[in-house]
Amino acid sequence: MNEKNLNIATLALGIAFLPPIWAVLAPYAGIQTGAVALICAALYVTNGNKVSDAFRITAGFLLGDLWAVLAVFIMDTMDFHPDAELYGTLFVLGGVAVFIGENLPKIIFTPAWLCGWAIGLTIMGPLPIADIGTLPIQIGAAMIAGVVYVGIGVDFFQKKLAGIFKKQEVEK
Repeated sequence: MNEKNLNIATLALGIAFLPPIWAVLAPYAGIQTGAVALICAALYVTNGNKVSDAFRITAGFLLGDLWAVLAVFIMDTMDFHPDAELYGTLFVLGGVAVFIGENLPKIIFTPAWLCGWAIGLTIMGPLPIADIGTLPIQIGAAMIAGVVYVGIGVDFFQKKLAGIFKKQEVEK
């Protein structure tokens, strides 16, 4: 099997094998937002599967989760037209996130912050602040699982499996 097909086959097996385990087990850990892990893993992968960036990416996602809670709180407490509340909140928090993230690039991966914020707003945005309950914790746990378990885990699994097949080819 050529290298490209080997990489595709082992990646497909890794994706088929590991993320479904998370999908099945997450609800047993009280995490109803398990699919968030797949979104976060995708951003990790598009950054080149760099384990060295895993902390920065995870920090960005978690800041985005916190930012979403802050946005829901702000919009819930304002007394303006909902469109004005939304625009104003996104304008200010978006600008502040970029300013902070881009000035702390060794600690924060700004695209993950913005992506995490979007994820959090998608899930929590329609709810009043009083009703979000444990959603921020569930979302944060799924974000960490996405980077560490799905992102790093699938990459490790795929590389190990490809290495085993390559070794068997050499031994033939």
